[in-house]
Amino acid sequence: MPELSTLRGWLGVCAVAAGTFTVVTAEMLPVGLLTPISAALRVTEGTAGLALTVTGLVAAVAAPLLTSGFGRFDRRWVVCALLGVLVLGNLAAAWSPIFAVLVVGRVLVGIGMGGVWAMAAAVAVRLVPPESAGTATSVVFSGVAIASVLGIPAGTFLGALAGWRIAFVAAGLLALLVLLMLTALLPSLPADRAVSLHGVLRLSGNPRVRTGLFIVAFLVTGHFAAYTYIRPILEDLAHAHPAMIGALLLIYGIAGILGNFVAGNYVVRAPRGTLLIISAVLSASVLALLAISGSLIVAALLMVVWGLAYGGVSVSSLSWFAASAPRHREAASALLTTVFNAAIAFGALLGGLVADRLGITAVLWLGGALAGTALLTTAIGRAPKAPRAIA
Repeated sequence: MPELSTLRGWLGVCAVAAGTFTVVTAEMLPVGLLTPISAALRVTEGTAGLALTVTGLVAAVAAPLLTSGFGRFDRRWVVCALLGVLVLGNLAAAWSPIFAVLVVGRVLVGIGMGGVWAMAAAVAVRLVPPESAGTATSVVFSGVAIASVLGIPAGTFLGALAGWRIAFVAAGLLALLVLLMLTALLPSLPADRAVSLHGVLRLSGNPRVRTGLFIVAFLVTGHFAAYTYIRPILEDLAHAHPAMIGALLLIYGIAGILGNFVAGNYVVRAPRGTLLIISAVLSASVLALLAISGSLIVAALLMVVWGLAYGGVSVSSLSWFAASAPRHREAASALLTTVFNAAIAFGALLGGLVADRLGITAVLWLGGALAGTALLTTAIGRAPKAPRAIA
């Protein structure tokens, strides 16, 4: 029954997309909860931001190591096992009586996230006919984009309603649900061919891939240097109370989903132009927050613009990497995952250091400057010439 087989394949793709949504939501969760976490565990907001830093660093290291280390194992069970690690990490974070236990939980989240994100695209293309590989990849990584812009406001709302620990419990239960979905929907996926660690790292020698690495590094570092501390920024500059912050982040999230689809439409035809616009708009919107002077309306408008810009980063970077190395999808995905998550970790760490030493508004100057550097890199670097290769 080919129709049934095709349907199950696409259901499997959707389950993998749910997996990418879940791991990125779990990674981003502390952003909207920094204030209550720091108060409950008696650490500064800059220190609480390390909950994001450690997850990104672990994911950056785990992505290439797990891709190569489990290269000969059935991908179905590897991905399911990684979701199980994510469940444990979220529940440990929810229970944590001290900050050190929270960090242990976040390490587990980083392991699960790095492996799932790196392997997701390669799993997806094996579930559908070859001519649908590009569409399947886009569906899977839409989970990353949507989680990046909706996971934070969702966690913030839940944290405001029931407490930050319940938000982590909910993330763990979501991971368990996705684990059950993957177990039911994914067929056996024996190793296709092993991907060596050297093969992953060797891709950085490709000039177009290398340019993409720098663009992602500057954009994502700049974004998270500022966005990790968006709650205290909005509290200080817009005088927003907790419920209003959740609403502002939701506005940001909705704009980000729109930005994902708009950028996905244009990046196929103009990868350099799309990332030039994203970098310029992101830099301008972050810097403009410095001048909101307590206005919630202006803050909301700037959050919309920021969301539109950052919402396109995941799909645009994925398209750039896939067009630059169309024959090495899994290796390119692992390399992108490494750099993306290292940038998240470094951005959160750098933002925390700046916030603790120079004040919370200084992170906006930092984020805007790094996004501006990404703009320059995009303008002068090598861009892929044949983006249709991703389809």
